[in-house]
Amino acid sequence: MNRFIIADASKCIGCRTCEVACVVSHQEHQDCASLTPHTFQPRIHVIKGVNVSTATACRQCEDAPCANVCPNGAISRDKGFVHVMQERCIGCKTCVVACPYGAMEVVVRPVIRHSGAGLNVVAEKPKPTSAISASTARAARPAWKSARRMPSCALTATNLSR
Repeated sequence: MNRFIIADASKCIGCRTCEVACVVSHQEHQDCASLTPHTFQPRIHVIKGVNVSTATACRQCEDAPCANVCPNGAISRDKGFVHVMQERCIGCKTCVVACPYGAMEVVVRPVIRHSGAGLNVVAEKPKPTSAISASTARAARPAWKSARRMPSCALTATNLSR
């Protein structure tokens, strides 16, 4: 059975429940208890305004403007779906500007890279310097700078497992 979430802008109060429902429906076990900040990656995003809130999501455009303007070819259409190849994204944000629905955004996330020895290397965001010593913060800073940026629509289980 195909399930989808209908977001009615006239009824939206900005509670972000649709974001949680989206994340839970795309999880393997479909429970809220296993959600963490790393696994909470909704495909629907609530945009809050002063007097109105609404939910927006990728509309999977037939002739996707985001894919047409991407200078690195990181966004493509495959089997009817728009996909973002995280490893190709350079974080230039041209897709954000081109999307007529405001569904694209660039989110900074640590990226797993493969070293020459076959080991996985993760670039992590450093902790606030007030919580750790200055020497530890300086040592962590170069690793975070090497983390790549990617559009939020790339934050899917399929793309993160590659």
